[in-house]
Amino acid sequence: MSTPSTPATMATEPSVAPRPATSSSTTTTADQATIGKSLVIKGEVTGSESLYIDGRVEGSISLAGNRVTIGRNGVVAANINAREIVVLGKVRGNLTASDRVDIRSDGSLTGDVVAARISIEDGAYFKGGIDIRKGGQPTTQTKANGEDKIVSTPEPAAVGARA
Repeated sequence: MSTPSTPATMATEPSVAPRPATSSSTTTTADQATIGKSLVIKGEVTGSESLYIDGRVEGSISLAGNRVTIGRNGVVAANINAREIVVLGKVRGNLTASDRVDIRSDGSLTGDVVAARISIEDGAYFKGGIDIRKGGQPTTQTKANGEDKIVSTPEPAAVGARA
């Protein structure tokens, strides 16, 4: 009888042992949501965590202070507002980043970019305008009704100075 209970104990121990290793390895991606290849989202996406899009999104994406990555299979027809935007797939819309926009070699962007920094790799497709703004400068965004709205982007150093 001690023979069957020993394998049962051994079977339980390996499942418990990897949990600490798994939680420590997922701490880097714990704050990142993923929209998978087969998902289609129509509407407004907002939140306070980073987002990886490998599916289709139509509407608007506003994740200020976080990173938005459009994966190789991602197809986005939306205006995107985030701290950092990485384009590996296809995007049709305007991008507003408080830090940087990266368009990788397989990426495609049709729309205007407002960012502090931009990187476009060889082989990438880009059609639109570029407006380089330092942090803290107000940006003008066009509302759905056609009116311009001034949005202030606080500079990280200025926020620290106020505290």
